[in-house]
Amino acid sequence: MSVTARPATAQPTTAQPTTAHGRTAAGQGVGDLLPSPVPVRFVAEDGTAVEPPAGYAAPADGRLLEAYRRMVLGRRFDAQATALTRQGRLAVYPSSRGQDACQIGGVLALREDDWLFPTYRDSVALVARGLDPVEVLTLLRGSWHCGYDPAAVRVAPQCTPLATQTVHAVGLADALRRRGEGAVVMAFVGDGGTSEGDFHEALNYAAVLNAPVVFFVQNNRYAISVPLARQTAAPSLAYKGVGYGVRSEQVDGNDLVAVLSVLDAAVANARSGGGPSLVEAHTYRMDAHTNADDATRYRTAEEVERWESADPIARLETHLRGRGLLGPEEAAAAGAAAEEFAARLRERMNADPEADPLELFDHVFAEPTPQLREQRDLLASELSAEE
Repeated sequence: MSVTARPATAQPTTAQPTTAHGRTAAGQGVGDLLPSPVPVRFVAEDGTAVEPPAGYAAPADGRLLEAYRRMVLGRRFDAQATALTRQGRLAVYPSSRGQDACQIGGVLALREDDWLFPTYRDSVALVARGLDPVEVLTLLRGSWHCGYDPAAVRVAPQCTPLATQTVHAVGLADALRRRGEGAVVMAFVGDGGTSEGDFHEALNYAAVLNAPVVFFVQNNRYAISVPLARQTAAPSLAYKGVGYGVRSEQVDGNDLVAVLSVLDAAVANARSGGGPSLVEAHTYRMDAHTNADDATRYRTAEEVERWESADPIARLETHLRGRGLLGPEEAAAAGAAAEEFAARLRERMNADPEADPLELFDHVFAEPTPQLREQRDLLASELSAEE
């Protein structure tokens, strides 16, 4: 009797597929990737300490005092930039008032050799990083694409298109890993940016390459005028990292102590070879989207007042005073330094920038095309004729 051969069937295997870098494609267990069920918090809204989840260490007192000083200065810078916009010295300014703990906490979690990829709303973070405030405002003034040298300060140009910087951040992080530099990249992104395809591609790319990058989502509740509930049905934006194998966490974004602790852990994990992390900070944008926006059309005064009571600077100040770490003299000194900073900024911004129109043709192509050279020569001749 003849027997007809049956087609072979796939046999089960216990071997895990691996990525190009030796990690299992499954990465870690799902439980290791999931964020805390509620945002991590160290300090309640009234400034009193609460018990944080296990595994997170409170930052040193000296770092908290430095964070307070930078938050006070950053808030004053933000107010001054808003005023400069009304005076016509800036074309536009997206305020980050209310997101102060995120702006400062993100910067303080990084070393000098680490990289930051900011959005258009992160000017306060750049000032806290030590960049010249006039150079920071160059883009928003409309004078040039970027006022600082990204390679010198290890800060990418502020990104206006949503989430495109996240892909760039992963690419650079992978390059740093390949070079063995030991540096970490942090990409700031807003809640609206997490709905963009680039964000999801960046998460997947980062996990597959085990890139040392931290995605820091500042969830300020609105993508311009679109509320969070109209953007996603996820219980937390942090869950968006889990499906890609990215360790995720959520934190009270108005609690500087918690923000710094969670980001410290994420950065340390990336630096030690543990791969990417996604941290969602629950915060609020106190002012309008920009000076061109009327936020009263899509949110109530009661909602804004509720978040005013959760102000991150007031919370940290109350906490530090309660622990005897901050006295009236120190608080007054921080305020005075911020006022002096704002006065110098006003003076410098009231001077008209000197611009060479021919710079329009710089950095368009690595090697200028014949058409570009022709256009440049034409403009140069017209400028000479006007002299």
